[in-house]
Amino acid sequence: MGPLVPVLEVGGTHVSAATVDPETWQVQQSTRFSLDADASADALLDRFGRAGNALRAAANVTWGVAMPDPFDYERGIGQFEGVGKFTALRGVDVRDGLRRRLHGEFAFLNDADAFLLGEWVAGAARGTHRCAGITLGTGVGSSWLVDGKVVDPGSPPGGRIHRMTVGGVPLEDVVSRRAIRRAYSAAGGDAEADVREIADAARAGSQNARRVLDAAMTALGRVVGRCCAGFRAEVLVVGGSMAASWDLFAPAFRAGALGNALPRVVLAQDSENAPLVGAALHAVRASA
Repeated sequence: MGPLVPVLEVGGTHVSAATVDPETWQVQQSTRFSLDADASADALLDRFGRAGNALRAAANVTWGVAMPDPFDYERGIGQFEGVGKFTALRGVDVRDGLRRRLHGEFAFLNDADAFLLGEWVAGAARGTHRCAGITLGTGVGSSWLVDGKVVDPGSPPGGRIHRMTVGGVPLEDVVSRRAIRRAYSAAGGDAEADVREIADAARAGSQNARRVLDAAMTALGRVVGRCCAGFRAEVLVVGGSMAASWDLFAPAFRAGALGNALPRVVLAQDSENAPLVGAALHAVRASA
């Protein structure tokens, strides 16, 4: 076994750290810490550092770091504004902050790109020439690969589907954790219910829950269908926390995409570890 690759994956409510074997692309050790997305910059960086330091990682190696948008991945600087998380990291040199805490080098990439890279090298998209991926969680992420390289398909702009609009409003105002919860509350549902509870209510026969989820997934299918048709993907991989309810979401998603040639749609083989594996692949490439 060669040297293990250390990685961090930052989500809206957590930071995960792991080491990955670059020969088998198996996660060898991992840890996960909750995050307060409204915390100060130092508190967030300390939390990232705490997660990383919980590993038995070698010193002075290149870490792969999967971060959500908006972020300057080349420079390692936060650009978060108006997204409801990590506002304190706007303009902050995250790379320098991590260097001081973890004593290595850092290769940043988008979290949705990390997810699809992981599924391409060791999961549901393995062996494909052209593949696309979407992640459904606090927001909507997307990625597009040709022979394992991240590309900009043109539509969506920069490969980021959250920049698309549907019915004249931003996609994430219709399809996201906060949007679905808001729509369910407006329809008379429990304002405290999360997406999983709303999905459970739909399965139990709640027409309000069913209508809210169908509206969101139909809108998502409309946008994703157009983008996939232009990209000519062989497979579309679905991941993220909301993918656990994909059996419930899929009919409305496909109805929304009607008229577009959707590729084969598959669930991620390992939605939790895929971003860690993809970040490791990115780190290996960056340090080559």
